Amino acid sequence: MGRSEITSDEPVTPAGRLFLRPEMDTIIHCAIGVKNHIDVDLIKSIVRNSLMVKHPRFCSLLVRGKDGVEYWRRTEVDIDKHVIIVDPISKDAAADDGDHHLGSLDKNDDAERIVNEYLADLSVSTPLSADKPLWEVHLLLEQNCIVLRIHHALGDGISLMSLFLADCRKSEDPTAVPTVTTVGRRDSRIRGSDNGCLAVLLGFLKMVFFSIVFCIEFALRGWWLSDRKTLISGGSGLELWPRKMTTAKFWIEDMKVVKEAVGNATINDVLFGVISSGLSRYLDHRSPNGLSDGLRLTGVAMVNLREQPGSRWGNRFGLLLLPVYYQKPGVDPLEYVRRAKKMIGRKKRTLEAHFSYFIGHLIMSWLGSKAAYILNYRVICNTSFTISNVFGPKEEITLGDNPITFLRVNTSTIPHALTMHMVSYAGRADMQILVAKDIIPDPEFLAKCFEGALLEMKKAVTPSK
Repeated sequence: MGRSEITSDEPVTPAGRLFLRPEMDTIIHCAIGVKNHIDVDLIKSIVRNSLMVKHPRFCSLLVRGKDGVEYWRRTEVDIDKHVIIVDPISKDAAADDGDHHLGSLDKNDDAERIVNEYLADLSVSTPLSADKPLWEVHLLLEQNCIVLRIHHALGDGISLMSLFLADCRKSEDPTAVPTVTTVGRRDSRIRGSDNGCLAVLLGFLKMVFFSIVFCIEFALRGWWLSDRKTLISGGSGLELWPRKMTTAKFWIEDMKVVKEAVGNATINDVLFGVISSGLSRYLDHRSPNGLSDGLRLTGVAMVNLREQPGSRWGNRFGLLLLPVYYQKPGVDPLEYVRRAKKMIGRKKRTLEAHFSYFIGHLIMSWLGSKAAYILNYRVICNTSFTISNVFGPKEEITLGDNPITFLRVNTSTIPHALTMHMVSYAGRADMQILVAKDIIPDPEFLAKCFEGALLEMKKAVTPSK
C-alpha cells in the first residue's frame, strides 16, 4: 500500500466501526412501494445520476489497514453490480442470468406479505459484499417494490432519508423536492423570565437528579440489570434465529386526535402509548393472568442528537431506555399516553442520550469496537424490544414520475425478539414489526393489537353519540 493511497483513505467513524463489527454488521432496509410498473433502465439511470452515488461514502470501498483499522477508499461505481433484479423465476434461470430469485411463490399471494417475507429473510445473516460499496438496490418487479439495502456504517436513518428524498419530487409539483416532517417537541428549556429563579433552580436540580438516575440505570443495563423474562423476551444468540415480519398501519390524523386530547403531547408520546397498550393486549392474550399488573418491559430507542435534521452526515445518535408497564384490561386508554408523555418528557430533559453517545464514543476510542459492541449487546440482551420512528414527507411524492405508495424501514437482526421501526408518509404511518418467529409466532395479531390500541384511544376521545 503506497503512501498516496494511505493519505487518500478516510477513516471510518467510531459509530461506523461499531456497525461494521462481524457480530453486528447492521444493514438498513428501506422498502419503497410504487404505483406503476418498475422500469429497470429508468431506475438504473436515476441511481447513476443520484446524489447518493455522488456521496463519498457511497462510492467508497471498505478496506482494512495492517493495523486492523477500517478506512473508506474511493472507487468507481458499477451500477449493474448494485441494482439487483428480484423476480420469482426458476432457480435454473436465475443461475443463468445471475439475478436473485424469491423461489416458487404463488402468484396470488398478497404482494405485501411477499415483500415482508423477503425483507425478513434479508434481515438474518445476509451481509453486503465487500468487493463494492456497501449498498444495493433490489427491484421486486411483480410486487412493484424497491428495496434499498444500505449499511448502517454509511449513515443513520435520518441521514439516509434526506439523501433519498433529494432524488424524489412532490406529486403536486414535479419540480419541488419533498419536505420532511419534523417532530413536534415540547420546549423543555427553563426560562427565568417566565418561571422565576426558584423554578429555574428546581428545574436544574431535577434535570441533574434524573440524569444521574437514568445514566446509572443505563450503566447497570450493560452489566447485570435485566427485564424479567416474558413471552416476547430475546437474549444472547437470538440474532441468528429465523424472522417473520408484518406491518402495522396507522393514520397520522388519528394520532393527532389523541395527541390533542392529552395536553402538550407529541406524536412520539402517542406512539409509545400505543406500544404500551398493544403489548399489554398481546401479553394478556398469550398468557392471561400469567403476569403481575405493572410489570416493567424496557424498550431501547435511538435519539437523533443533531441540532437540525440532516445538518450533519453520519451516525450521531444516543440511546434511551424507555419503560412500558403491563396493565390488565380495564385501564383508561388515554392513561397509556399520559404515562408515556410524562416518562418521555422527563427523559428528554436529561442527559441520558448524550451520556450513552459519550460512553460509546469513549469506549470505541480507548478500548476499540469489540468493547463497545459487548456493551451494546448486553444492553440489548437485558431489555425487551427496540423502537424507532423516522418522520418522512408530509405530501405524496414520486420517484422517476412513478408515485410512491409507501415507505417502510427495518434493520438486520439483533438479540431482541421484537423490533419495531415506524416511518410516516403522506398522512400515514407504517410500522414494520420484525420478530423471532419461534418466540412470537403471530406478529399479525400483535400488529392488530397496536392498531386496535390507537382506535380505542381515538374512540375514548370522540365517543359515538
